[in-house]
Amino acid sequence: MLSVIIVAWNVKDLLQQCLSSLFQTKQDIDFEVIVVDNASSDGTVEMIKRDFPQVKLIANQQNKGFAVACRQGADIAKGDYLLFLNDDTQVFDHSLDKTVKYLQQHPQVGVLGCGILNPDGSRQLSVRKLPRLFDQLVVLSKLHNFFSKLLSNYLQLNFDYQKTQEVEQVMGAYFLTPKFVWQKLGGFDPEFYLWFEEVDYCARAIGAGFKVIYFSEAEIIHQGGASFGQLSALPEQKIFNRSLLTYARKHWRQWDYWLLSLFVPINFVLTAIVAVMEKIGIKPNKHA
Repeated sequence: MLSVIIVAWNVKDLLQQCLSSLFQTKQDIDFEVIVVDNASSDGTVEMIKRDFPQVKLIANQQNKGFAVACRQGADIAKGDYLLFLNDDTQVFDHSLDKTVKYLQQHPQVGVLGCGILNPDGSRQLSVRKLPRLFDQLVVLSKLHNFFSKLLSNYLQLNFDYQKTQEVEQVMGAYFLTPKFVWQKLGGFDPEFYLWFEEVDYCARAIGAGFKVIYFSEAEIIHQGGASFGQLSALPEQKIFNRSLLTYARKHWRQWDYWLLSLFVPINFVLTAIVAVMEKIGIKPNKHA
């Protein structure tokens, strides 16, 4: 059995489409759907109760962050496999079956992601290398907005999305893991309020001897940033930086962590500058 866990925050209409796709497409596997609502104010909870009574609903009175909400869903999950699915996604026929079957046939796999498409059918870049000092300094200094090739390796710009293969990390929009791996690793680290919780999980899975796999034979549609895009630039950057520093502290050498932390104040200034540039019509490239 599969447990599909969705964390929702103020994207009622997109969540409705997501849930409809789960229940209206053809899926051979038995699955349950758990929605953890992080104190939405747009009628999300009422919509779920009215339109999807079969969904297990946890309605938080305050926004506890993504990692904590995922843990809440996993705590009541009955499935042998846990799928963390973004609230702004839609699945196709047998997306769930194919990915779970692959895990059943490959018990050494700890994390699996699938192909991710934009609503217009174009490909989203959903595979990356694990973060390293150089690429994150580029991100914090905003250089990637003007020289995107600096992050070509980190962003895996030449990755072959037509081939199932082992990778270092997959996007959290469709993040499938066996329950026993989740339990062995202790789940998402609640210290991550938002961002990097799945990156940290992939790093720990690899460290524990499991594989992270990009699976090309199943795809979903992902709107992209629907919930988190509601944040303005500086608050969003503050959360991102805090999560990045938490990741660096856990996985990098101490010297690398301290060097990265020196760039955070500079990053806030640059974030404000880029925000102004966008307001006056200058739109830099954005990949991270």
